[in-house]
Amino acid sequence: MAVRAAVLPAIGSPLEITGIDLPDPGPGQVRIRLAAAGVCHSDLSLTNGTMRLPVPAVLGHEGAGTVLAVGEGVTHVSPGDGAVLNWAPSCGACPACARGEVWLCADALTGAGRVHARRADDGTDLHPGLNVAAFAEETVVPASCVLPAPDGIPLTDAALLGCAVLTGYGAVHHSARVRAGESVAVFGVGGVGLATLQSARIAGASTIVAVDVSPEKEELARAAGATEYLVASDTTPRRIRALTGKEGVDVAVECVGRATTIRAAWESTRRGGRTTVVGIGGKDQQVTFHALEIFHWGRTLSGCVYGNADPARDLPVLADHVRAGRLDLGALVTERIALDGIPAAFDTMLAGKGGRALVLF
Repeated sequence: MAVRAAVLPAIGSPLEITGIDLPDPGPGQVRIRLAAAGVCHSDLSLTNGTMRLPVPAVLGHEGAGTVLAVGEGVTHVSPGDGAVLNWAPSCGACPACARGEVWLCADALTGAGRVHARRADDGTDLHPGLNVAAFAEETVVPASCVLPAPDGIPLTDAALLGCAVLTGYGAVHHSARVRAGESVAVFGVGGVGLATLQSARIAGASTIVAVDVSPEKEELARAAGATEYLVASDTTPRRIRALTGKEGVDVAVECVGRATTIRAAWESTRRGGRTTVVGIGGKDQQVTFHALEIFHWGRTLSGCVYGNADPARDLPVLADHVRAGRLDLGALVTERIALDGIPAAFDTMLAGKGGRALVLF
C-alpha cells in the first residue's frame, strides 16, 4: 500500500508530495506510522547540497510515531509502542564507538545509501535521507534508529527530542560543559538555538545572551531563558563584552554555521573562554585567525556533532526535564503544518529565517 511522502528528486529541486511503496520490515527493521516530524535546517542542507547524500530521497530526520510492525530479531519495541527516531545510530564497533564517542560513529550515515522505498508512480528507487525518512506518513527503519518514546510526553512533542533538543542540550552539557554561574551567548534563535537557551538555563547559567538577525525573535528567546537579547551586527562582540564587565562570556554557542557568526561567537568569549560550533556551514565558509590572537586569548574553539550526545543515554534525561517543566518542547515550534504543506514550509520557515516547523501527519 502506498503512503504519502515528501521526496527530494534532485539537489536544488523542490520537494514533491507523492506516493511511495514501502517494503514490509525485514529482519532487524521496524515500521512506524509518524505522528510528527520536525523541519530542521539540516534538511535544507540536503536540498542545496551542503550535505551530500544519495538522491532521490525521502527527507526528514527527526520524528516520532507508533510502531506498526517489527521484523525478526527486534525485541526492544513492539507494535503499538511509541517511538522516537534516531537519525545517527552508532555501530558500536568502530574506533569512535569504542572510545564512547558514539556521535562520531564512522558508520552512522551508511544507511542513507540503501534503497528505502520506491515511487509509486514510476518505481524509482528512493533513499532515506538521513537514515529515517521522517517526512512521510510511514517509514521503515533499522531497529538501531528506534528509541522507545518516553512516558508522559505526546508523540507530537517527542518528535523534537531526536535532533533539535538533543543537539542544543548536548552542546551545553556535553560539548561546552556549562557550569552554574557561568555566562553564555547563543548565536541563532532557531529550533536548536531555543533548545540551547533552555539548556543553558537548566545548567544554571547566570547571564544568557541570545543573538539573532531578527528582532521578532526576542520574545521567544526570553521565554526560553535569555536574560539579554541582541540583534546581530558588526558590534555584537563588543556589546556582549559590555554586558559582562568588559570580559566576554564564558561560553558561546554558534547555531548558524556561517563564518561571520563563528568568528563573532569566538570574539564574544573572555580570555580562556569556550566556543562551541553547532551550525553546519558549507565549504565556502572560511574562518580565519592569526597566530598571535590564538596565543593571547587562550580561547577554545570546538565542533559539536549531534550535541556530542548519546541518544540512548540522554533521551531519558531530557524526558525528565520535560516532565518536570524545565524544558518546554512546545516553545521550539513556530508553526504546525500538514504533510501537503511541506514544500511551502521549507520556503517560509527555512529560507534565510532559521525557523522551525512541526509537520503533523
